[in-house]
Amino acid sequence: MKPLLQVALDNNTLSDAIKSANILGEVVDVIEAGTILCLQEGMEAVRCLRALFPNKIILADTKCADAGGTVAKNCKNAGANWMTVICSATIPTMKAALKEVDDLQVELYGDWTYEHAKQWKEAGLSQVVYHQSRDALLAGETWGKKDLDKVQGLIDMGFKVSVTGGLELETLKLFKGMDIYCFIAGRSLRDAENPREEANKWQEEIKRIWG
Repeated sequence: MKPLLQVALDNNTLSDAIKSANILGEVVDVIEAGTILCLQEGMEAVRCLRALFPNKIILADTKCADAGGTVAKNCKNAGANWMTVICSATIPTMKAALKEVDDLQVELYGDWTYEHAKQWKEAGLSQVVYHQSRDALLAGETWGKKDLDKVQGLIDMGFKVSVTGGLELETLKLFKGMDIYCFIAGRSLRDAENPREEANKWQEEIKRIWG
């Protein structure tokens, strides 16, 4: 299956997020109300994105750590299809959230292990988001074998794996031959000279590599 393309709207204001969404929304497959946007504007951000794009997958990037059922219900009522939980959340929190939304993404930060991933799988979770280390990015590193091996390990476990963190158009070819579920990009798309044209280039490159 061809990987999806997700734009992360980590804008500081709702008006700025709507501006980005209007430019990129029709080109991408998933529209994310980013963590920063959710903290700044709350679920109104999700409601506005749903009103603008009634047929798109809308993700609320809450990085929920507790009260999973309540947070997920609020996200769903606002129009989100998916939401995120942080990998350090308890299994009961994850399961409670999963009951309320169409799907749940586990955000992989810090010292998660494959044993943790096994527990998520057993709990019924199917999506994880692999982040390339921010420290590595700041040190000038890019995606390398260590990252790709971890991603492949999760795919081999049966997860739908999304990847994010310092992705650029030329990075996509590194994942050739891998069953990536979704590429998530924020500034690379939003801050491009021509964001819509850039998103179209990403979609064309994904189609070229994955057919």
